[in-house]
Amino acid sequence: MVVDKRHLRRDGQSGSAAVPLYGFQPPVGTPYGLEVSTVEDFFAQHDDWPWNPPRPGRASFHYLIAVTAGELRHDVDHVTRTVSRGQWLWVRPGHTQCWHPPGDARGAFVLFEPDVLSPDIARLLAPLTAHTAPAVLTPHPEDGAWLRQTALQLLDEHRALGRRPLDVHHALRRSLLESLLLRLANSPDITPAGTTAGAGRGDTYGRFVDALELHFRELHQVADYAELLGCSVRTLSRAARDATGKGARELIDERRLLEARRLLGGARWTARAVAAHLGFTDPANFGRFFRGHTGLSPAAFTAEEATSTP
Repeated sequence: MVVDKRHLRRDGQSGSAAVPLYGFQPPVGTPYGLEVSTVEDFFAQHDDWPWNPPRPGRASFHYLIAVTAGELRHDVDHVTRTVSRGQWLWVRPGHTQCWHPPGDARGAFVLFEPDVLSPDIARLLAPLTAHTAPAVLTPHPEDGAWLRQTALQLLDEHRALGRRPLDVHHALRRSLLESLLLRLANSPDITPAGTTAGAGRGDTYGRFVDALELHFRELHQVADYAELLGCSVRTLSRAARDATGKGARELIDERRLLEARRLLGGARWTARAVAAHLGFTDPANFGRFFRGHTGLSPAAFTAEEATSTP
């Protein structure tokens, strides 16, 4: 299994540790950025890790779990999600996730890198793979049985490594994965392509959103992202404004602020820990940033959240 103990490790900080980013590292012999297993095998293979104690982490690839029996509890961006039989859990690249102790959940567990999808299919799936798409999906009733069967076929083909030429094996896996995702995109939870505010976004903006989700903790300037994407600051700023009506710097600040709200509120991190996690040089700078955007100090925001949450 791609996820193992060497990927998620503490960074030596006291208190709330920074959330590490780990990449795709499948077992030897597993080709082309795609791995398929079952959630019950994952639980069986990892003993008491990573849920004792809970260890949050982020991945540069997609986690997709189909719950076909039992119930799965999983934290995505510091919110505990309950995934029931017939639903799917999707953790997208860059999202903070944390496993709960194993329960009775059963079902296919698919991990794949974004570039496994062909470009044309990736464009069709943009509403489904977007970072803002729901973490828990409830397929259309007419699609449920088909999705379960396709997930089993994908698992079977993944386990068939060596039965046919490697390029044919991978083509079959990718075809099954893309078919599954295209049908999953029909879920009522997903807004169809072409009807959202971000529909039709340019490739530059799409790559910026992906990069921002992975790097907003350490990259804070528009120039950082322009260099990463191989374009000018002006090109990136124009792409962001065309897609959202907001400048690239505003989007960077909004993403950092969203994370700060999540950590101070639901996750109950200290302001010092959040400041370090988001790359501020000291808590005072973070306090000014947070107050400037919310009108509240981090402590006041935490207190307000504590009184408003049952």
